[in-house]
Amino acid sequence: MNEDNFYKVPDCLKFTGYKPCEPYRVCEKCDDPQPVKEYILVISLEAQGAVLMSASLLRAVKEKYPESYLIWLTRPEALPLLANNPFIDRVLPWSDENRMLLGQMRFDIMISLDKSFYSAAFANSLQAYSKCGFGLSPRGNIIPLNKGALYNYELGLNDTLKFHKNKRTVVDIIHETAELPYSGERYELILDGDEVNYKKEWTENSGLSQDDIVVGFNTGCSNLFPNKKMTVAQHVTLMKMLHAYSPELKLMLLGGREDTERNLEIHTLCGDLTINTPTTEGLRRGVVYVDMTDIVVSGDSLGMHLAIGLGKYTVVWFGLSCAEEIDLFGRGKKICSGVSCEPCWKKSCDDLKCLHELPLQDIYNAVIHGIEVIRAERGGQKPSM
Repeated sequence: MNEDNFYKVPDCLKFTGYKPCEPYRVCEKCDDPQPVKEYILVISLEAQGAVLMSASLLRAVKEKYPESYLIWLTRPEALPLLANNPFIDRVLPWSDENRMLLGQMRFDIMISLDKSFYSAAFANSLQAYSKCGFGLSPRGNIIPLNKGALYNYELGLNDTLKFHKNKRTVVDIIHETAELPYSGERYELILDGDEVNYKKEWTENSGLSQDDIVVGFNTGCSNLFPNKKMTVAQHVTLMKMLHAYSPELKLMLLGGREDTERNLEIHTLCGDLTINTPTTEGLRRGVVYVDMTDIVVSGDSLGMHLAIGLGKYTVVWFGLSCAEEIDLFGRGKKICSGVSCEPCWKKSCDDLKCLHELPLQDIYNAVIHGIEVIRAERGGQKPSM
């Protein structure tokens, strides 16, 4: 990466050209240089859940390129999802300044994962010896940049393939897109020390103990696809069914700012059966509340991805989206409505059979199985399948 000019830039991970990596340390006398063999850029901007799924690539990248320096470019709202990840050397928010910075660098590998025009155009503009993912044609069409991206590309153009024939998960597909080996790596969310302490204090103040089994209900979803959430009545019915099964269960409401009124309504209808967590404290605090649970019930939404990233037993129901694309990594169950028109990926629908005919008994049974799994794990036993 060094240029042949009058100054030889030190080949070291810590060198910035602005100040010493440590006070009074001089590069020429350093006895612990950290050379970089590959500079790698990952661009993943769209949809927070997709950004988190893309983070599953990181372990494979670092295993294949152990002496690499990895930069991740994403939208500012997704930055909290990448916090504390040991495989990322630098995270940059999508901005004019950072696009200018990256435009002046030269990368060994660039991985562009979004099928969006501006992301693809930016990927075209960058200097990289190897480009994976998606760029832009001279006529402004999104195109694959490598053979590994072909299946991913076709999946977006062929509804029959996407809705009915595909049996592969997104995580598997994006590894192929990036030309990286895939052996079942889960994407991960990692709490820092302050978050761990907050979790401990909040659970103690709420009367939760380590012996409790906590079932969290992620009640909302993105406004982009508003029909990825159950009705208030369905949530209330399911919670009362679970309380009848085991009054000792702790039922926790989870969600974001847009779910505040909805969760309050559910909490009011359920009385003392539920613990209502705050919804307006930001994404990282929401991650902490999800981590207080053992089992999470959710639609195909960011809340589901948070639960998966934290290793929770996750019960997910699907209607408009594709169940095959989601990997629960052996910890959870998928429930489909089973109606003839699913999946469809429609943003609005006058019928909504996939929601109204959602089999609550199947979700209930999946949660009960999850409770058995948690109990078996705590007892040091192998859970029954």
